[in-house]
Amino acid sequence: MTTMTPINTIAKGTLYVVSAPSGAGKTSLLKAVLQKLPELKLSISHTTRPQRPGEQDGVDYHFVDQATFQKMLDEQQFLEHAKVFGNFYGTSREWLEKQLVEGHDVILEIDWQGARQVRELMPECRGIFILPPSREELSNRLTNRGQDSDEVIAKRMAAATAEMKHYDEYDYVLVNDDFEVACAEMEAIFTARRLRIASQKVRQHHLIHDLLSDSME
Repeated sequence: MTTMTPINTIAKGTLYVVSAPSGAGKTSLLKAVLQKLPELKLSISHTTRPQRPGEQDGVDYHFVDQATFQKMLDEQQFLEHAKVFGNFYGTSREWLEKQLVEGHDVILEIDWQGARQVRELMPECRGIFILPPSREELSNRLTNRGQDSDEVIAKRMAAATAEMKHYDEYDYVLVNDDFEVACAEMEAIFTARRLRIASQKVRQHHLIHDLLSDSME
């Protein structure tokens, strides 16, 4: 009779850092994938950025003032933090570690600076970078938002170029030309990693035990 050692360890989740220049469609892609893969968790960052119309506190971001953010920073509550367009963003270390230990895959939607900080602290994380199909399309997307002035759009385009120069620091690169194709490609990354042998040995250990047992009881 085959004997197997019971596995009581929780399968630790995978941390993904997802980055893209503004206008590449990162947020829309992640929302679509999260609807298809509800087992994924999206980390909600703290930010000092003003709340935009339609955004919800605790859903899109945890909106805090400068003093609150600085206090959290002084208390080392952030895994990573960055200043983008004059506003601060940070990821809660405690919440993130709790989710991973419980076996949840977690997505961090952050820029390349934050991604670099996370990789230094958690080298086992995986990175996904999203590119637009062209500079022209990126400019059109930023303009069609109708939220920013020409001056702000020009600054965002310059920042996008600087951001895209770091694409090769990531494990996966997606081009968001056809939304449905890009969505399927991103979904495939998350799904395939959960099917690795190391993960499946833990998640499916009861099934594997039953299948390999000599007993027919």
